[in-house]
Amino acid sequence: MDNFVRHMILKGGYLYPLAIDSNNTNGTGLTNPSIFIDEDDSVLVNLRHVEYTLYHAEKHKYCHPWGPLQYLHPENDLTLRTNNYLCKLNNNYSIESYSKIDTSTLDIKPLWEFIGLEDIRLVRWNKKLYGSGVRRDTTTNGQGRMELSEIIEETGKYKEIHRTRIPAPGKNDSYCEKNWMPILDMPYHYVKWCNPTEVVKVDIENKTCETIFLGTYAPGHYDFRGGSQIINWKNYRVGLTHQVDLFNNYNGRKNAKYRHRFVIWDKDWNVVKYGDPFDFLGAEIEFSCGMAIHSDNLLITFGYQDNSAFLLKCPMKAIEEFINV
Repeated sequence: MDNFVRHMILKGGYLYPLAIDSNNTNGTGLTNPSIFIDEDDSVLVNLRHVEYTLYHAEKHKYCHPWGPLQYLHPENDLTLRTNNYLCKLNNNYSIESYSKIDTSTLDIKPLWEFIGLEDIRLVRWNKKLYGSGVRRDTTTNGQGRMELSEIIEETGKYKEIHRTRIPAPGKNDSYCEKNWMPILDMPYHYVKWCNPTEVVKVDIENKTCETIFLGTYAPGHYDFRGGSQIINWKNYRVGLTHQVDLFNNYNGRKNAKYRHRFVIWDKDWNVVKYGDPFDFLGAEIEFSCGMAIHSDNLLITFGYQDNSAFLLKCPMKAIEEFINV
């Protein structure tokens, strides 16, 4: 489906922009928000600030001389740096308050050009609030590993007080692990992969990780990668995944196209259905890493071309029709 947002709005949904004061960002990109409904029913969103502006030649026209997909950096900093802002939303899903997550206590000198915790998914496990994302700045070759960043609130400000780097299960010799999907009601468990489904368990004390479920591969389908958290819906578990087509454009330069789909499992992790692919607003570069059910609506947060962030409110009835389990 093209333009899932339009479809949901016609069904009674609503699209909310998520933005903070541009004095905090110097006009560079806000993207890939992650939504979470906390224990007191407050609505939290993590906003990822990237210190660049992404240029993408949509419709494959007007390419930059170095290719259709380019990061436009400040002249004095050519890194890909991430800052994270934790926001509280009001009942109208507008940002009521926010603050940059203070990571200064645990930060060390980065060894790679991708700096910071990328694409955080918010989750509360065992009463602790975490941001779970990938970090690539701890080695000289940019090896990516998922990390758990424990966050506390102090007088309206947010501070990271502990971080745990998670090894890959098995030999731990892969180059980059990213986009693991936290399972909200199973502390320290993730869906690592979706085709085949792989569920992993993290021992946060011993810093180990093991695969506890591995399903079967479904031929003819993409290798669906993580997106949102895994939430419960009726008798199912649901995640919003992404698939990416990497290809070279007409002059041999790297390009990409993202699509999303719902994956539905039963409680034993058998795949009930792979949903149909869709985009949010018709762009080729879009990404979602947050989903929650709130007040009989499905809330989905997504980034558009690494330059803007949105919350889409979808009536559950419309989602049930769309998923059609």
